[in-house]
Amino acid sequence: MPTTNTSTPMGSNLSGRGPRGALMLVRYWIARNRVLSLVIALLGVVALIAALRLLTTDPAGQPPVVAPSPTAAAPDPDTHPSVAATPILPPDALLAQISDPDAFARAVAETVFTWDTGSTSLPDLSERLLVVADPTGEETPGLLVDLRTYLPNDQAWTHLVQYRTRQWIEITDVVEPDAWDQAVEQAPEGALAAGTTARTVTGVRHRAGVWDGEPVSVQEPVQFTVFLVCSPSADQCYLLRLSTPGRALH
Repeated sequence: MPTTNTSTPMGSNLSGRGPRGALMLVRYWIARNRVLSLVIALLGVVALIAALRLLTTDPAGQPPVVAPSPTAAAPDPDTHPSVAATPILPPDALLAQISDPDAFARAVAETVFTWDTGSTSLPDLSERLLVVADPTGEETPGLLVDLRTYLPNDQAWTHLVQYRTRQWIEITDVVEPDAWDQAVEQAPEGALAAGTTARTVTGVRHRAGVWDGEPVSVQEPVQFTVFLVCSPSADQCYLLRLSTPGRALH
């Protein structure tokens, strides 16, 4: 997690109090699982494409039975099939004004998982999070690496565009993990900047698209941990790192 310095506009509240103990273990833990993260992300894209096929193709050649997504619109027979409007993305300005850790972690999750290939670009997705990245800049390179395990790469995005794919998350729980409390207890005095914390987000990732002119959708459970710093070190919350997908702190 980030170390801070007096050159940052955050001022003396963060000066010389960057996390050196428990957060170093978190950084090692994230790096150790990086290869697994990339594999999981790739399998997620493959699974989506496979699911789109399976949901619309019956092995016996019978008409498929597609379970409608709660927000998926039925295709208009007189026009090209369309996908229902994507849930509204949290505005950057709103994300940058949140000071409550739970609300911030929830907003980060929604920002990471909510996109529409018809109206969103990959650079936009990263930029929304960089607005609230570590103000010292130390953790920003690591955060960009983290985001690559959550977002499709350029090639995958091109394929998803063909299916008019959109994604959003249904959050069911946001908690401070017990493992974080243990890490704080074991950290040397002064190793963690005041307000440095973690929140584990649990939910369901939804994806919907169009296949052969018909709306289809898939969903899967997700769980990950958001590492952040809030008051009293800062007037608002800042995003430090994201855990490996599916490897959350508990």
